[in-house]
Amino acid sequence: MSGLSTHVLDTAVGEPAAGVHVTLQTRDGRYIAEGVTDSNGRIAAIGTGSLPVGDYILRFDTGAYVDGFYPEVIVIFTIADAGDHHHVPLLLSPYGYSTYRGS
Repeated sequence: MSGLSTHVLDTAVGEPAAGVHVTLQTRDGRYIAEGVTDSNGRIAAIGTGSLPVGDYILRFDTGAYVDGFYPEVIVIFTIADAGDHHHVPLLLSPYGYSTYRGS
């Protein structure tokens, strides 16, 4: 089974984004877990620490963190190997964001 972590970096100020609320759910909308980024912008383990193969959604409540164009960032991703750890970073600024599969 797979573990999942996330990290939010505020690229406008060059610092971690602390206090961002994140929700994890299945692609069909079933709630799994939620968390809030720590002072380093991280959630080390979101959920139970094990996720089966499938599609998932991370919802980042960016509007509560920064006043900008995107009040929420939704990242849809696939876990293809349940044995791997998955890390989904979010690089955030008031008028843009990007994400990638981290390590």
